Amino acid sequence: MDLRQLSPDLAVSPQILPEDIPQLAAAGFRVLINNRPDDEIEADIDHEVMAAAANSAGMAYYYMPFHPGQITPALISEFAGATAGQAPVIAYCRSGNRCTVLWALTQAGKRPESEILETAAKAGYDLSTLRPLLASLANRRN
Repeated sequence: MDLRQLSPDLAVSPQILPEDIPQLAAAGFRVLINNRPDDEIEADIDHEVMAAAANSAGMAYYYMPFHPGQITPALISEFAGATAGQAPVIAYCRSGNRCTVLWALTQAGKRPESEILETAAKAGYDLSTLRPLLASLANRRN
């Protein structure tokens, strides 16, 4: 597994497998967020398989498919809700980038844009193209 810490309470990862989930639970993760749409993957790692594995490991599980380029206010809100108060959380998608985008958008107005982008970059994700959207969201929230 390739876990990348965005905050003390949230890590993101490229695709994980059902057999990884007990290790994540043993490491202390309490919540698993799946941002990978089922139409991108095989049936042996679809959201139902991952939900069953998370439930068996005692983890809360959220399926929030994020198709590339299809960011919605509802998806941002769902991600914010799933990552609030149930830490620590692990979120995954194909590469971890979409999870990082959602985290960044939930942080707009709470942290400086430069800090959000730097945190993402340190985790290996270049979100510089989000700068205008981060600024717009921050203005709306403040």
